[in-house]
Amino acid sequence: MLVKNWMNKDIITVDANESMLDGINLLKKHAVLMLPVMRNGELVGVVTDRDLKRASASDATTLEVHELLYILSKIKIKDIMSRPVITVPFDFTLEETAETLLNQKISSAPVVDHDGQLIGTITQTDLFRAMLSVTGLKKHGVQFAFQLEDRPGSIKEVADIIRAYGGRIASIMSSYEQSPEGQRRVYIRMYGVDRDKMADLIQEIKAKTTVLYMVDHRENRREIYEAEHSA
Repeated sequence: MLVKNWMNKDIITVDANESMLDGINLLKKHAVLMLPVMRNGELVGVVTDRDLKRASASDATTLEVHELLYILSKIKIKDIMSRPVITVPFDFTLEETAETLLNQKISSAPVVDHDGQLIGTITQTDLFRAMLSVTGLKKHGVQFAFQLEDRPGSIKEVADIIRAYGGRIASIMSSYEQSPEGQRRVYIRMYGVDRDKMADLIQEIKAKTTVLYMVDHRENRREIYEAEHSA
């Protein structure tokens, strides 16, 4: 999944020479937390609600409203913006984007094309939306977590059992994190299995491999099995 398919294309920007008050008004009007800063059509920085709060007068509470507004109208965006700009290429994967935001300790970033031109923005909220989409959570099915042998066909064996019960698989994810050598954790979200057959399905899967947990989103039922295997 690429950034270009999930980014915000309706970009709200602010000019470097506009005032801090202009920036505050834009953030409020468009309900965004970050504004790309432009100068002569070029991306030169970003300003966030945190930048604006930090740049506010420390004794703002002692000022009259008209005095505070005057100060905010005199401070320029270019004086408080963050730079150099941390950007995300439009052909980055969402995983690469999440890593960039995490490593840079930021919640959003401008998206640029191969020429460095601004074409969108990407936020943590956009990443959350994409995660919900790719994991199939909206199907309100059942998610299983397994500890499987890291060998060809191990995932298919479990998936075939689910299909034999009429289950349809919405997503499969795997990770080597928290797994011993030669194994991996696999997360399968599925739907379509009759709830009265669920116990039989779980027992058949348990006979084949280690089941860590089961979460039934439709019934809001959660069963943790990991302790059974670690005892």
